[in-house]
Amino acid sequence: MTKWLRTVALVGASFAGGAVSAHMSHASSERESPYAPLGQMARVLVFLENQYVDPIERQRILDGSIKGMVAELDPHSAYMDPKEFALFNQDTEGTFGGIGVEVDFKDDFVMVIVPIPETPAARAGIRSGDYIIAVDNKLLRGMSIDKIVRLMRGPPKTKVRISVKRKGVEEPLHFDLMREHIHVRSVEGKRLSENIGYLRLKQFQQGTHQELLEEIALLRKSADAPLRGIIFDMRNNPGGLVDEAEAVADELLDGGVIYSTRHRGKILEEVHAHRGGALSRYDITVLVNEYSASSAELVAGAIQDHDRATIIGARTFGKGSVQTIFQLPGGAGLRLTTMRYYTPDGHAIQAAGIQPEILVEHQSEDGNTNTAWREDQLEGHLAPEATTSRAPRKALKGGKRPEYKPIAQIGSDPRKGDDFALKVAFEELLARKIAR
Repeated sequence: MTKWLRTVALVGASFAGGAVSAHMSHASSERESPYAPLGQMARVLVFLENQYVDPIERQRILDGSIKGMVAELDPHSAYMDPKEFALFNQDTEGTFGGIGVEVDFKDDFVMVIVPIPETPAARAGIRSGDYIIAVDNKLLRGMSIDKIVRLMRGPPKTKVRISVKRKGVEEPLHFDLMREHIHVRSVEGKRLSENIGYLRLKQFQQGTHQELLEEIALLRKSADAPLRGIIFDMRNNPGGLVDEAEAVADELLDGGVIYSTRHRGKILEEVHAHRGGALSRYDITVLVNEYSASSAELVAGAIQDHDRATIIGARTFGKGSVQTIFQLPGGAGLRLTTMRYYTPDGHAIQAAGIQPEILVEHQSEDGNTNTAWREDQLEGHLAPEATTSRAPRKALKGGKRPEYKPIAQIGSDPRKGDDFALKVAFEELLARKIAR
């Protein structure tokens, strides 16, 4: 970490020199100095400060320069200014200042899935199905997801105006809210019929492993009969903290490798599961889709290679790289790709993803299939490796893609619902014996 701190400090010092660096660059041969490109950047900064049509803010230009330098590496490395780094840390902690809504990004609009109980949004009357069209009178259509999140979040006790379009109401509705501390649980559970447990893992943040154990305890206590099996739903799980994903996989396995990491072709670490995982004796099915990424793929790959579960759904996103977080002076941060990770059998997830045993293809609203963007379609992505992966043993047509629902709205018998993949996962468990 010290090495990276020093590197960034050198860049900042070169910029700060401004005209001095520009004038001194002629004193030595550019071929002799590894920092010659920084002299060119300093010259450009001088032109910007002296010649640009309006006065410029130096720090804004410097931050933009560093961001551009890091962004050239791959889609997941990034320099974060202090505000962005604070938002990033809130995401991994699961606690942030906001209004309290679960949302989905659909057709360039932000749709409210459910207002979180006891939050400003719920108390104000924002409803499931509302479309958020503006925040503080700024229209959201065409705006990036990250920018929308930054607009909606903010320090507690700060005001924000949310404008929504509601079905059956002609004019937009406006809600003036006061942000509060919001905590979002990353694991939710529900007991389904036939003594099947359902666990939804939304992301891997601080405390996910502990939340998993708590939900399992509740599922066990909710009926006298033992659990017949467990459905792990990691659809739309973007990943998160690797150590939390490792702890979750450890509970599902009874020994063996969870994953390995490599840096510039050399194995850095091989992580093993402990014996006696809390869930290692249960039959399991796992739901994934094209939005299951990173740490979610790590967990899916581990239990697939150990034949611990049937993976059901769509091929996953394919983000097989690990980012290390470096804290920089002034509150900024650097998210840098430092490793690739591999499944126990040595399968490289990067730009390939996890292929389910039972492939479920859904149709989008326009009738097409496989329309989602994945890692291998991102500009500048790390290249895939020539490793083999499993082929699906079965391919099913799932019809129209189901709407994302709050867990409370999932019926106790998935065979009667419209979530085809969940139905398949449920029936797969019913065909197996009761766990010991």
